[in-house]
Amino acid sequence: MKNKYMSFFSGALGLDIGLENAGLEAVSYNEIEKKFCKTIRANRPDTKLYECDVRELSAEKLMSDNNIKKGELFLVAGGPPCQAFSTAGKRKGLDDDRGNVFLRYIDLIEGLRPKYAIIENVRGLLSTPMKHRPHNQRGEGFPPLSVEESAGGALAHILKRLENAGYTASFTLYNSANFGVPQVRERVVIMASRDGKNIPYLAKTHSDKDDNLPPWKTNRSAIYDLMSRDDLQHTEFPEKRLKYYRQLTEGQNWKGLPIELQKEAMGKSFYSGGGKTGFLRRLAWDKPAPTVVTSPTMPATDLCHPEKNRPLSVEEYARIQTFPDDYKFIGKPVDIYKQIGNAVPCLLGEAIGKHLIKFDTNTLENFNTDGNLSRYLNTDHISWYENIKKESRRF
Repeated sequence: MKNKYMSFFSGALGLDIGLENAGLEAVSYNEIEKKFCKTIRANRPDTKLYECDVRELSAEKLMSDNNIKKGELFLVAGGPPCQAFSTAGKRKGLDDDRGNVFLRYIDLIEGLRPKYAIIENVRGLLSTPMKHRPHNQRGEGFPPLSVEESAGGALAHILKRLENAGYTASFTLYNSANFGVPQVRERVVIMASRDGKNIPYLAKTHSDKDDNLPPWKTNRSAIYDLMSRDDLQHTEFPEKRLKYYRQLTEGQNWKGLPIELQKEAMGKSFYSGGGKTGFLRRLAWDKPAPTVVTSPTMPATDLCHPEKNRPLSVEEYARIQTFPDDYKFIGKPVDIYKQIGNAVPCLLGEAIGKHLIKFDTNTLENFNTDGNLSRYLNTDHISWYENIKKESRRF
């Protein structure tokens, strides 16, 4: 089944659009969210969709339903729910119920035994423990953290599972802007090979530096032509925030207000630490967007249009995530924001798909050797292992 793959945690198909544009063909999708499934059916009515919790699926059922044998698939791809690993959450890792679906996904990879596997997740996966110990039960008077309770324990467990199943895995943190996406969105991508070959890191196609690559795409390049449309779908900011936005120009945030208005707008947060750069944030025309989230009106992650006094529209969201203009999103704007905000940018998915196909056919000429593809250090698998060894001596 050359270039056939199965998709799990498919969402609104951002990763899948990219993989399919690269030349891969989806055998089936899997998604539990009903509103997401309506979007999948509207765009891919002829592809089998498993609308259920991934824990209800087994490799045996999937192979039987789709008339495939173990080891026939080219690829299994998916991004298990990231909340359990997000630095913004409680980070219970694999103790979290959502974390457990991650292990179910590994079970399916083991059972289906594709030639390759892709696992996409948030940066927090790099440092989340497998088991969470409350902070009030750490330190003096308590036993030291176990391997499972240490930073990076969840990822270490996942990698060990893949290794035991015969897969060689490489990973790093990728900034989507380096692949033609007009957005600084950073995600861990694990690529695993069944044949014992180490898959190299993707080569950048765009750069914010002068290194003979096209520059990063900007908001202007992505959404400026939508300015003339009056039919865009969007939610609204409350008036108490609009009063401040009216005084901010493109590229500014709350720090662009007069000092007294800064204090008024931020309240007690004004005196707290941190940059708080997501508050009252009006996008800059000539930079990539920050990460588009599941709502553009959350107070700490506002995404205001560079000129207009409104949040980004769903159409602008879709452009920034590199969805095709003719892609159909089903639901109210609040539902569509969530679908787009949860997606892998299509162009990043395409870069991953092309990379795997070239690797498989021994035609891969351009690749990155140091894994330095984001704003953060020690996020590639080689540096990550070295750091883990130094800090916890777990290996």
